[in-house]
Amino acid sequence: MYPYMGWEQRCTNVPAVFPPQHQNRHPGFEYLMNPRPISDNPAYTGSGKLHHKVAIVTGGDSGIGRAVAIAFAKEGADLAIPYLDEHRDAAETKQIIEKLGRNCLPIAADLRREDACPYIVETTIKTFGRLDVLVNNHGVQFHQNSIMDITREQLMNIFQTNIISFFDMTKAALPHMPAGSSIINTTSDTAFSGMGNMIDYTATKGAIVSFTRSLSLSLANRKIRVNAVAPGPTWTPLIPSAFTAEEVRTFGTEVPLKRPGQPFELAPVYVLLASDDSSYISGQILFVNGGSIVT
Repeated sequence: MYPYMGWEQRCTNVPAVFPPQHQNRHPGFEYLMNPRPISDNPAYTGSGKLHHKVAIVTGGDSGIGRAVAIAFAKEGADLAIPYLDEHRDAAETKQIIEKLGRNCLPIAADLRREDACPYIVETTIKTFGRLDVLVNNHGVQFHQNSIMDITREQLMNIFQTNIISFFDMTKAALPHMPAGSSIINTTSDTAFSGMGNMIDYTATKGAIVSFTRSLSLSLANRKIRVNAVAPGPTWTPLIPSAFTAEEVRTFGTEVPLKRPGQPFELAPVYVLLASDDSSYISGQILFVNGGSIVT
C-alpha cells in the first residue's frame, strides 16, 4: 500500500513512476512489489449485488483477480481462487475476504493441465454447492522484440495459459451454471492496438475477444451472459516479472491519464458484469485503460 498517503491522495495521486524492480520468476509475487498494488477501495460499500452467489476467479491470489475477489465478497459472494504457486499471496487474499465475512477457497493448480479445470470446479461445487460466476482472469506475458525470438516452448506456454485454459475452465464450469449466470474473461486493450514486443501475448488476447463474442452467442439460449474486460496498463505482479527494472520505472505513463491503473479501479466493472445490473449486456468488451481510445 501507500503508507505515506491518505486514502484521498491514493485515489487521485497514484504515483506515475515506480522504483525500478524486476522479479526473476513468472508470474510474479505481489508481496515483493514496491509499492504494493491497491486491491481494495475502503470507500466501496457493497449492496448485496452478489448475495448468496458463488464465483470462481482464476488468478484471484493477486493483482486484478484479488481486487475482483474482494469486491465480489463485499457484494456477498463466496469465492474460489485458483492460482499457480503464489501461496503467500493467496493466503493474504483469503484472509482479506474472510475478514469481510465471506468464505474463500484457494486452490493451487496449474491451469495449463486439462485435468486441473474439472478439479477446480468439482472442488468448488463440493465446498459451496453451486456456481454462478466464472471469471477467467489468469494470464502470462513475455517480451520478445522479434517474432524470431519466440520459441515454440514459449508460444505453447502462453497459448495454453492465456486461452486454451479459458476453454477448459468454461467447459468444466458450464454444466453447473444455471440460467442467469455470468462468465467474464480478462482480455487486454493490446488485443486492439497491438504491441510489437508481445506478439504472442496480444494474439492470445485477441483470441479471448473472439472467444467471448462467440461464446455469448452460443450461450444466449441458456440465459448465460458472457463478456470481457480489457484493461490497459495495470500495476500487478505481471509487470515486474515481464518488464525490465528500467521499463517498470515509467510503466503506464503513455496513456492519457499518465499513469497505470490500480487493481481496485477495475473491480467495479467485474461486479457490474457479474450482477443482474448487466442483465442486457452480453458479448461485449469493456475497456478500463486510462483513457486510451481503441476500436
